[in-house]
Amino acid sequence: MEIEKLRKLHPQHWEKANAIRVLTLDAVAAANSGHSGMPIGMADVATILFEKHLKFSTAQPNWPDRDRFILSAGHGSMLLYSVAYLCGYADFDIDQLKNFRQLGKKTAGHPENFLSDVIETTTGPLGQGIANSVGFAIAEESLRARFGQNIIDHHTFVIAGDGCLMEGVSQEAISLAGHLRLHKLIVFWDNNNITIDGTVDLTDSTDQKTRFEASGWEVIEIDGHDPEEIDSAISAAKKSEKPTMIACKTHIAIGTAAQDTSKGHGALTDPELIKDAREVYQWSHKPFDIPKSIKEQWEQAGLEGDKAFQRWRSHLESLSNSKRKEFERIFSGDAPKKLTSAIRKFKKESSAASPTIATRKSSELTLNAINSFMQETIGGSADLTGSNNTKSNDMKIFDKNNRKGRYIHYGIREHAMAAAMNGMALHGGIRPYGGTFMCFTDYARPAMRLAALMKIPTIFVMTHDSIGLGEDGPTHQPVEHLAISRSTPNTLVFRPADTIETAECWEIALSMKNTPSVLALSRQNLPTVRQKHQFANLVSKGAYILEEASKNRRVILIATGSEVSIALQARELLEDKGIGTRVVSMPCMELFSQQDETYKRRILPAGQAIRIGIEAGVRTGWDEWLLGHRARANKSSFVGMKSFGASAPAEVLFNHFGITPDRIASEAISLL
Repeated sequence: MEIEKLRKLHPQHWEKANAIRVLTLDAVAAANSGHSGMPIGMADVATILFEKHLKFSTAQPNWPDRDRFILSAGHGSMLLYSVAYLCGYADFDIDQLKNFRQLGKKTAGHPENFLSDVIETTTGPLGQGIANSVGFAIAEESLRARFGQNIIDHHTFVIAGDGCLMEGVSQEAISLAGHLRLHKLIVFWDNNNITIDGTVDLTDSTDQKTRFEASGWEVIEIDGHDPEEIDSAISAAKKSEKPTMIACKTHIAIGTAAQDTSKGHGALTDPELIKDAREVYQWSHKPFDIPKSIKEQWEQAGLEGDKAFQRWRSHLESLSNSKRKEFERIFSGDAPKKLTSAIRKFKKESSAASPTIATRKSSELTLNAINSFMQETIGGSADLTGSNNTKSNDMKIFDKNNRKGRYIHYGIREHAMAAAMNGMALHGGIRPYGGTFMCFTDYARPAMRLAALMKIPTIFVMTHDSIGLGEDGPTHQPVEHLAISRSTPNTLVFRPADTIETAECWEIALSMKNTPSVLALSRQNLPTVRQKHQFANLVSKGAYILEEASKNRRVILIATGSEVSIALQARELLEDKGIGTRVVSMPCMELFSQQDETYKRRILPAGQAIRIGIEAGVRTGWDEWLLGHRARANKSSFVGMKSFGASAPAEVLFNHFGITPDRIASEAISLL
């Protein structure tokens, strides 16, 4: 619909949508940076969505049964900020918009979920939002099946652009959503045919409508500027039994001199262009000045949502006391009180049994001990269930026929799995975890990074964590991946040595509220190194003394995971030669870093004792413990990997690369 026709046929809608457009122009001009075109082009869709369809309450932004609105095309953040201000969210007053992209403000260049409850997820890296939305929709289906339609019954709406749909993760996500028939997921495709380099046909000729249909979606094609078509399409989508893609044909930067050009994608700051656009919009008000009548119309949508919230709260209060408390607990993110006692019981049994098993199997046994009472967990694997051991005995499959299932077969979609788990964590009420091989953190990495940035407790179960996986060879043997994960801020990387440490790692990971966890687990069997039951969770300190020197301490061996048992064997060799040797197990460097200096000095004391780090990975990240904390720089070494691995049985590889008790003992003696 062209501007003149839209203005004449829908004057009230035209004014409301133009409020988004002029606020975008004003904010981007004030910041002298940003992206103007998408918010201006999708203003009509956003206006109809918030006015007539989106269930939200400005007074209760965290309301569990609100509809979720995800701006996957996060560069168009001013669309979200403008609507939030117009609707009356307290976090977004006019001062926030006037200080768009400025330090300390909630109006960051791209939406950041941790800055405001109004923002559902951090977007900007294209494709992440649409992939997150699959997790949001899974969480809604699961919780509705568990608590009933009166408590959970909402939609997830997404605005995605051509860039989002070009990213590979989008295909992983939409094919999964279509397969699972996530019918409460509705995606608006901003079909404006423009990217930064020019028109879309420079790089892509995909028939997006056919692509979505082939992936199991309903597809509706509309004029993205016609309010009646927008309204009708959303109403139809909400009735569909499939996820729906609404293809919105739009003009990027509509009404400006940059309309339908790549220039329109970015910051429109030229004063003459802005002046001309205001004339086209017939907007004579000063910058950031929204007439009271238009503001009140926008705020009415939020007031209607307040009524819906009150009705929902009465339904919540009608639940039994125990069910209501459980609902409130899972949305608070608190772990059940039973978790600690269950882990202690499991540890005691495991210490007594002292099994020699892979830590991936230890993980499965731990999950068997906790998943039956921790009903908020949803597990899964990227087509490696039997290898990752992520499915506990009590778990049924979540699919289109069983929404009560708590295990998801993600298929070979590592990136979408990680992003969908982030969506579940962001939705609330769910504790997601999912597995693949450690080397495939490469495929999941963008979503793992965003989990850390967004401060959400997603759990990434990464098995086959070293050359110990053996014959599959260097393509599957992660040597640098521990270092990459550890270098990511706000991430806990756990590498347990046995079943006891594995259980303690799970207890910590499931208790986190603002930090994701990476569990690096072995393929090969490992002996139990903690045979004496200890009440405390020693992993919570990050590192601890596993075996003390029997004589004057001259060597400290620091190891993680499968190499802890190797360090213990090296200690025996050194002790037999009269060399006092301490073994420190360091399952989580990040937690050890958080301890006070007194504790750190107790575990790694200053003095003459040499330090040797032992890990079947690269050295990066180890120098803090080998050279720092008052250690003597010329009295340390690292036994690990300096190259990629090779294809051979695990024991052959450990010998070949020199990660052996003899090599460690020899290294220590040479340093003394």
